[in-house]
Amino acid sequence: MRKLLTIFMALLPLAGLTAQKSTLNCTFSGLDGNTKVLLCEPQGNRLVPTDTLALDSKGRVKIERYSNNGDAQFFALALSRSQSPLLHVMLLPKEKVSMDVNFDEANNLLLITKSKGSENMAMYQRYTDIMAGVAADPSLQAAIPDAMEALIRNNSTQLMSAFLVTYFETAFDQYYDLYKTVRDSTITRYANNDFVKHIDQKVRSVIAVGSEAPDIVMTGADGQERRLSDLRGKVVLIDFWASWCRPCRAENPNVVRLYQRYHDRGFDIFSVSLDNNRDAWLRAIDADGLVWANHVSDLRGWSSAAGRLYGISSIPATLLLDRDGKVLARNLHGQQLENTLKEIFGQ
Repeated sequence: MRKLLTIFMALLPLAGLTAQKSTLNCTFSGLDGNTKVLLCEPQGNRLVPTDTLALDSKGRVKIERYSNNGDAQFFALALSRSQSPLLHVMLLPKEKVSMDVNFDEANNLLLITKSKGSENMAMYQRYTDIMAGVAADPSLQAAIPDAMEALIRNNSTQLMSAFLVTYFETAFDQYYDLYKTVRDSTITRYANNDFVKHIDQKVRSVIAVGSEAPDIVMTGADGQERRLSDLRGKVVLIDFWASWCRPCRAENPNVVRLYQRYHDRGFDIFSVSLDNNRDAWLRAIDADGLVWANHVSDLRGWSSAAGRLYGISSIPATLLLDRDGKVLARNLHGQQLENTLKEIFGQ
């Protein structure tokens, strides 16, 4: 299961603004007498326990938070045990929220069973419902991405969506449109929120369909400088890959087959490797029969200049360019790539 991304930055209070209080009344069940509830605060890019909450005899606790800059309060609740689950909490200024939370010890989950006073936490409750469903029936694991996408799309205007969308962080290229939907739905109202700023930055880093692809100038596998712009006049597949990337290597036979079919009709490939080992890179080119000439890499791995220029956060990643160097499509693989080339070149 992909982990939700945690992005936190220290926020400086703005002088002259009155602090706005948010209140959370939380009732816990399923805890034994030795388990404590911890309040976890953002410090840098981590959540750090900063306080132990005093629960009353009925498992209740009241948490008050103050915002000086009008932004939401974001923190997490955890348990005083190893490998504790986290319950993320998002409170808008002046909200008064109540929640019932049950600790499912068998599956190590903190589940919201009831929430009131916050649409964001109601959305998060539906997220915990998804996780509870999978815990009860592991066969539903494969359905999590679709369930998460539907939850986020149906609630894209909620600030919580800017946090939950980071479930797809390692598959950003595949879920670019979902990120853009959330960004467009939240950027006006929550422009200063760290999660919104993060997804805005990621969306802005993407070379959009219809735009001109920036030139890539990099040393080739043969030691000679190679330029993407030298392929103008051809339909070009920019292929970001690496020798250590198993899905990339699995896709290579399909790419080779399509290159052989359409190269003489004006199709070419510009392969950008995210390797940092030259020998491994060259061996993979030879082993997979990648016979085209344009193989480049600066051998900087994920710090590849071309990868950063194109906003690549996962591989395999591709961009298909038209003869004028404009992006026709992103992340076409397998049958999708073949069908698109058939449309361009005909049968």
